[in-house]
Amino acid sequence: MINTVFTTLPLFPLGATLYPSGLLSLKIFEVRYLDMIKTCVRENSSFGVVTLDQGSEVRTPQENISFAKVGTFANITHFDAIQPSLYFIQCQGGVRFTIRGCERQKNGLWVADVEKMADDEAMPIPPELQVAADTLHKVIQSMTKQGLSEQQIPFSAPYLLNDCGWVANRWCEILPLSAGQREHLLGLANPRLRLDLVVDILEEIGIQNIHNL
Repeated sequence: MINTVFTTLPLFPLGATLYPSGLLSLKIFEVRYLDMIKTCVRENSSFGVVTLDQGSEVRTPQENISFAKVGTFANITHFDAIQPSLYFIQCQGGVRFTIRGCERQKNGLWVADVEKMADDEAMPIPPELQVAADTLHKVIQSMTKQGLSEQQIPFSAPYLLNDCGWVANRWCEILPLSAGQREHLLGLANPRLRLDLVVDILEEIGIQNIHNL
């Protein structure tokens, strides 16, 4: 366990879940997040993405939100100031973290004390879970055949199709999971167990239906 604590990590609660090595594109227009992104770009720093359990991504007068206690560092890889009040950013998921305490600032921005979680241990896929990697490979091939460029495919290369954590995380990004399921899977320390649960979900959906996701 890495024990480094970041006391002022800004948070971005979203309806989506960001996983390590995952890709995320966002349009930023709220003042609290415009200021946050400007600071991140200027200081070459990250923000934290956490999954909303309740409430809206956009601030409302009667805002009442709750979010997961496990999240992921979002590292900005592309920044485009389309207008002074509209940014487009692309991010990649970094290290996971656990929130140890948080507060909301006057402008509505949440900041948190977080503890980094250890990276997934590199773990080869066992034969009984190989179907997850094989099917994901077919999904990627299907996207390529449809004419999607490498930039349009929702996974970034290299494709680590022999690694439990990488394959599990990519499935978690595209499967129709509840917020609770996504939070639980993100927080699991054992990547093989995460992939095992993903295979259970794939079997429930039916492998033949995967291309309709």
